Amino acid sequence: MRSYFSFQWHITDECDQRCKHCYIFSGEGCKELKSMTWQQMQEVVANCEDFCKVYNRVPYFYITGGDPILHPDFWKLMVLLKSKDIPFTLMGNPFHLDDQICRMLKVCGCEKYQMSLDGMRETHDWFRKPGSFDLTLEKVGCLNRAGIKSIIMSTVSKTNRNEIPDIIDEVVKAKVKVFAFSRYVPTGGEVDTSMTPQEYRRLLEICDAKFKAYEAAGCETYFNRKDHLWTLYEYETGQFKLPENACDGMIYGGCNCGNCHITISSNGDIMACRRVTDSRVANIWEDRLADIWVCQMEKYRDYDKFKKCSKCELKAWCRGCPAVANGTTGDFYGADPQCWKTRNEITGEEL
Repeated sequence: MRSYFSFQWHITDECDQRCKHCYIFSGEGCKELKSMTWQQMQEVVANCEDFCKVYNRVPYFYITGGDPILHPDFWKLMVLLKSKDIPFTLMGNPFHLDDQICRMLKVCGCEKYQMSLDGMRETHDWFRKPGSFDLTLEKVGCLNRAGIKSIIMSTVSKTNRNEIPDIIDEVVKAKVKVFAFSRYVPTGGEVDTSMTPQEYRRLLEICDAKFKAYEAAGCETYFNRKDHLWTLYEYETGQFKLPENACDGMIYGGCNCGNCHITISSNGDIMACRRVTDSRVANIWEDRLADIWVCQMEKYRDYDKFKKCSKCELKAWCRGCPAVANGTTGDFYGADPQCWKTRNEITGEEL
């Protein structure tokens, strides 16, 4: 069985949209848009292959941007990955997809293509670009026909949380293969204030009921319970139980930051997580990934530093979202602002 290591790789900042919650274009001022050269992209692939050889892993790329298809050497990269039998997912926009492009992507080895819906039509098009809601759902068909797994990801905030159940209905109707949502990370250019823990828990409760109803009806959409606070919700509702054979000090789930994931930015910066804006640890053209992993990245896996999670019985499986905590308070190890848990149910200790 192949053991993968994931690299979220931003090959360009170029994009057809200027989303209000984008970590590239939101905040105070936009940086100069960067794109890797063809030579630099080849060096990235070689560095990642070296890393995986050292740690006996197989590289898996989540290639994104901006919109990766806008990179002038995009198709050269596709051919390179195909020649090396390196699997990948694309995370981009719907605007340049059609049946022919999707068939070409499939031939090159693209397994999944992720697009976004951040509300129903009016809300999504306000966040992103007029017409993109309808176009996104239309292009799901192109991906499905080509045999590429279509993914819809939603970014949840106080602005759109009440529309998530309706988005679920739309993605099921469009025969999206995978649906998931994650939470908005404050960047300095906030479009709304944070949800309360109780508001977010209620959303999970509503979505859980919809997911189960659709699953029971045999729908083909897989509902990926991506946010780690799903673990807390399922623990409270009896759907997740602590394994009896769990070992102290082991990490079994939760955030992959510092665990089995690295982000590579368009300027070559290596980050523990792209959503943790101050998590730069090195540069891929100056440093060897295999060395960075055991040195600079270590500061993101000191699990006893979590101010709230370190005292929780779910520490090894949950830990909420450190990116949301960091974006809200500036502390990677701070409490997740949407976590509603207040007590360790085993020890009785206040969290």
